Amino acid sequence: MSNPILAAQGLSVESLGGKERFPVLTDLNFTLQPGKILGLVGESGAGKSMIGRTISQYLPNGFAVTQGTLKFDGEDLVTMPAGRRRQLLGREIAFIPQEPLSGLNPVLSVGQQMKEHLLRIGLAPGEHWRERALKEFDAVHLPHGAGLLDKYPHQLSGGMCQRILIAMAFASRPRLLIADEPTTALDVTIQARIVKLIAEMQKRDGTAVIFITHDLRLASQISDEIMVLYAGRPAEIGPAKALFSAPAHPYTRCLQLANPTITGERRGLFILPERMPGLRVLKDLKGCRFASRCPNAVEACTLAEPPFASIGANHIAACIRPEATPDIVPPPAVAAREIEAGKMHLSGEKVTKAYTTNWSPFAKRGTFKAVSNVDFTLGEGEFVGIVGESGSGKSSLARLVVGLDTPTSGKISLAGRDVTANNAPDRAYRRDNIQMVFQDPQSALNPRRRIGSIVTQANEATGLNNSTRERMDRAAELLKEIGLPPDAASRFPSQLSGGQKQRVNIARALCTLPKILVADEIVSGLDVSVQAQLLDLLLKLRDEHGFSMLFISHDLSVVRYLCDRVLVMYRGEVVESGRTETVFAAPQHPYTRSLLAAVPPDDVMTEWSPVLAEAGYQID
Repeated sequence: MSNPILAAQGLSVESLGGKERFPVLTDLNFTLQPGKILGLVGESGAGKSMIGRTISQYLPNGFAVTQGTLKFDGEDLVTMPAGRRRQLLGREIAFIPQEPLSGLNPVLSVGQQMKEHLLRIGLAPGEHWRERALKEFDAVHLPHGAGLLDKYPHQLSGGMCQRILIAMAFASRPRLLIADEPTTALDVTIQARIVKLIAEMQKRDGTAVIFITHDLRLASQISDEIMVLYAGRPAEIGPAKALFSAPAHPYTRCLQLANPTITGERRGLFILPERMPGLRVLKDLKGCRFASRCPNAVEACTLAEPPFASIGANHIAACIRPEATPDIVPPPAVAAREIEAGKMHLSGEKVTKAYTTNWSPFAKRGTFKAVSNVDFTLGEGEFVGIVGESGSGKSSLARLVVGLDTPTSGKISLAGRDVTANNAPDRAYRRDNIQMVFQDPQSALNPRRRIGSIVTQANEATGLNNSTRERMDRAAELLKEIGLPPDAASRFPSQLSGGQKQRVNIARALCTLPKILVADEIVSGLDVSVQAQLLDLLLKLRDEHGFSMLFISHDLSVVRYLCDRVLVMYRGEVVESGRTETVFAAPQHPYTRSLLAAVPPDDVMTEWSPVLAEAGYQID
C-alpha cells in the first residue's frame, strides 16, 4: 500500500474559553490514500467541517490544535510555517465550499475570479488565462464557457456556480480535495451531475477526496471509506459498503433509520431524543458521548469512554456492545393514508404565469411562462408534494397560491371563492386561510424579536389587538404543540438551533389556525435527525388541526414519506401527478423517471447509475 496523502494521529482541537478548555475534536486517527474518497457523516456539530478547517488551519478565533499531528504527504500541517501552507492551499490542497454563491465574489465577474485563481496557482509558460479557463469549463461540462466569463455569480444558477467552483478546485490538479457539503440544497439531478463531475475529475487526476455530507445514501455510494463522527469523536470507521450494510455503532444505525426511504416498504422514522451534547457538557462527560440518546445504553456506557472494537477488515466502532446494534428495532411500517373525497380547500384551472423578457428598448420583447396551464387540487387534510428541478415552476406556483403574484390567465379558487384577481379583499381572504412556512428560518425570523412575539406575529397582520397576556398564553400553546419548552418564549432566534428555528417558523404559520400551509423546502439542508423530528411534527399537527399543505421539495424520499399526492413539474408544466406511492413506484413520464434515477438507492449494494438514456431528459 502506498503512503497516505493525509494522516491524522491523536489529533485534538479545543476551544480555549478564558481559563477553561472545551473539546471540539478528540483523538482523531485516520488515513486517506491517494485516489480514494473518505466520507464524513454526522449531525451538525459533530466536527465534520472542523476537520476541513484544521487542514487549512482556518480555525475560528479561540480554537486551536492542542495535541496530535495532521500530516499531508508526510508534512505536518499543524506545525508547518504559514508560507509553506499558503503554497499548498489552492494548489495541492483544494476546497469546494457548501454554498456556491457565497464561495464566489459577487462583485467580480466569473472571468475575473478565474483569472485571479489561475494566476495564483501558476499558468504554464505562454498559456493565456482565458484559454485555460475555457478548457477547465469544458472539463466540467459547462456549455457556452466564453459567455460565462463576463457574467456575475447572481446571473447563474446554483448548479452552474458549483461547477465553476469545481473547475477552479481541479485547475491545479490537486492531490487532496475537501468538498464540504457541495450538494446540499441542490436538486437531485444537479446533485447527480455535481457528484459525477467530482468523481470524473478525481479519477482523472488521482486526487484524494474528503467528502463531507449529511446524506447517508450519497456518502455510501461515492465513498471508499466512511467516518461517522459524533460530538467531535469518531463513532465508527470502515469501508463504506460494509459499514452501511451492517452498522456496528448505534448512532450509525439510528441515522439510517431516521432517513426516509425512496423504495420498498414505507416505514416510520426513528426519532433521536434530545440533542448532541454541547462543548461545556463534553468537558465533564466521563462515559460514551452518545449514551444519553442511545437505545442500547447500559450503566457501563456512562462510566468510561468506550474503546474501539474491531468489527471486520478495517472496520472499527467505539462501542462496548456492538453486537447489540442490529437489535435496534426499526419503526413499524406506515400504511398509505386513504384520502376521502371531502371538502376541497384549493384548486387551480389552467393557471398560467408569463413574464415579459428583454426590457431593452432596442430589442424585441418576448414572454417566458414560469407556470403554464397547470391544474391542481388540494383537499381537506391532504398533503400534496410539488417536485422538479430549479426553474421548473414550483416556487412560482407557490407564489400564485399565496397571492404574491397574480396569474396571467386561469383561475384559482380558495375554499370555494375565486381569488384569481388578487385584489385587496382576495388578499385578506388568503391571509386568513393560507400561511407560508419559509425555507430559511434564519432569514425568516426577526433577530430582534423574542420567540413569543414571533409566533404570534400573525395577530398583527389580522388586526387582532390581543392583550400581552393573551398573546403570551397563545405563544405558550404554540410552543407546547411544536415541542419547545415554555422558557423559549423569552429567547431570541440566535439562541436556538436550526431545527428549533424551523419549529418556530411552523408555529408562527399555525398561529391563526389556517386551512392551508405552503412549505417551500423547509427541511432542505437539515440533519436527518432534525428532519425526522420536523416531518413527524407536521403529521402530528395535521391530525390535531386538520390543515392541508402544499409541500415543495427536491428531496423525493421526504415527499414519499410525507405527501399523499405529488405533482411533477417540468418547465412550468405538470408532466405527471397522482398518488405518491403510485407515481414513485411506476413513473410514466420520462422526466419523472430521470428524477427518481438521480436519487441514490436505499440499498448500498445496489450500483447507483443516475444517467437515464431518454432523449430530452438525460442527466449529463
